[in-house]
Amino acid sequence: MKKLLTAAISCVLTAKIFAATLQIEISPKVSGENLQPASFRYQTAAGETFSITRVSYLVSDFELQRNDGSWLEISNSVAWLDFDANRKSIWLDQIPAGEFCAVRFLVGLNTNYNHADVAKFPASHPLNPNLNGLHWSWQGGYIFLALEGLWRNAAGELDGWAYHLARDTNATCITLAAPLVITNETKVELDFDLATLLNAPRPLSFGKDGSSTHSRDGDPISAALVANLAGAFRVHRISNLTDTEIASSHPKPLYLPEKFTPYEFKMGTTFPIPDLPRDNPLTVERVTLGKTLFFDRQLSVNNQQSCADCHVADKAFTDGRKTARGAEGAFGPRNSMPLFNLAWKRDFFWDGRAQSLREQVLQPIQNPIEMHETLPNLVVKLQNGKSQIANRKSEMDYLALFTAAFGSPEITAEKIALALENYLLTLTSFDAKFDRVLRGEEKFTPEEQRGLELFSTEYDPRRGQFGADCFHCHGGPLFQSQSFANNGLDETCSDLGCGKITGKHCDDGKFAVPSLRNLTLTAPYMHDGRFATLEEVVEHYATGVKRSATLDPNLAKHPDGGVPLSATDKRALVAFLCTLTDAQFAAQK
Repeated sequence: MKKLLTAAISCVLTAKIFAATLQIEISPKVSGENLQPASFRYQTAAGETFSITRVSYLVSDFELQRNDGSWLEISNSVAWLDFDANRKSIWLDQIPAGEFCAVRFLVGLNTNYNHADVAKFPASHPLNPNLNGLHWSWQGGYIFLALEGLWRNAAGELDGWAYHLARDTNATCITLAAPLVITNETKVELDFDLATLLNAPRPLSFGKDGSSTHSRDGDPISAALVANLAGAFRVHRISNLTDTEIASSHPKPLYLPEKFTPYEFKMGTTFPIPDLPRDNPLTVERVTLGKTLFFDRQLSVNNQQSCADCHVADKAFTDGRKTARGAEGAFGPRNSMPLFNLAWKRDFFWDGRAQSLREQVLQPIQNPIEMHETLPNLVVKLQNGKSQIANRKSEMDYLALFTAAFGSPEITAEKIALALENYLLTLTSFDAKFDRVLRGEEKFTPEEQRGLELFSTEYDPRRGQFGADCFHCHGGPLFQSQSFANNGLDETCSDLGCGKITGKHCDDGKFAVPSLRNLTLTAPYMHDGRFATLEEVVEHYATGVKRSATLDPNLAKHPDGGVPLSATDKRALVAFLCTLTDAQFAAQK
């Protein structure tokens, strides 16, 4: 018995010792060269010049072939890869030692994954729709591969192209010879050649075959993509992983006191799980402090303006002005953004210059056009006084608030940012008429239902689709996107938006794609507040879209001006958008 036990323990230890990590890294290439995004240096087999602005796709169901021909299935192997987000790897753990001769995987998902309940995936899971932006929203299922860009038509004008490969039948198996001897941490580098994908063995032409596909049955573009996929991947190199590549970080909570009260985060049942900051957990004490700071006018240089003056609760935390007014009367160049459902955002400000809320909240305080206060001065104010909140009878003692929130009366700029971040993360909006219809508690009017159909249907006359094509940029239950886009406001951009931050001309004129929730409360619209009504916004996308080198491909693929809509359809679209207003949102006040 003792010998059997010893043997069993030995087997377990041996398995642990020889269980290795395999990293599969896939890099988009064009004819063997690194992809140059937004560069008009590529051609289709038909001689059309084009650029590539988006490469985003899902891979899954990885297997390794043993030398005897059998296959080792690697469970739960799925990844979202995206060129712009610099996501190009999947890590496969607990691979047993041994020799393997091939690797295979799906571009796409198996049926179980493709039709899973997306609200159940953790925030960091590659199939969380807020992370990957590839879910088909209310239509169900995922986009397996999203390729987008611009091309020049026969007249030399810029047009957009958007190929979205999806649906169960289009999940494509890739098999590659890859001699692997796994005894330690191994890395396999693959090339994904987009030139092969578009040009062989079934060449695609934007002018002949069409500039978009949504993978409906019988669509020749999706059929060509599936036929070309198998030859588009090849093994580039096999090597051992470095210690740096293996290491991972696990942030610990910052300044968490011994006693605290967890805050109950509330969200819609259809919402994806958000990636809340792990080093700044939500607590009642931090939310209370953050809310007090948000409404305190001491955050401005002259004690005349609080965050809430530009982000008014009953306007969904906007201010109703075209552009924001600062503490000393100056007006900035951009519209005040709404502050709800920020827990699902990854980048902040219209131009994306902040990558976290704690970074974002300190910038308006210091901006000379906005609150114009220095952080050292603000810390001194809070150390020496109580809160100064308009129309609030009771004052709050900051030393006591900071002690409750962080376990110490010490006040720092970092703690101010953490508290404001905590409060802003709690501002969630999920109880509009739209949500109640989903729950079966209300019904749309015929006009609202028509608006939803228009909103959720692409505009693709070649295949008999005549929708408003809104869902590409404003899909899912959040009605927002993590991306930044040029939506055709101007031919020449005086405000470069993201381009000013990144220094890349391909980002000129791109701004954050905001949520469409609470639109009836957040007028005027666009980054510069140029449109006063929803009717004007809809008219822009129907007749006012202007072409430029950075126009979003999902808009550039449409006719000049935008998506043709009748007056009746425009009214229906506005009626649907009005169902996204959360009547209880003003209760956040």
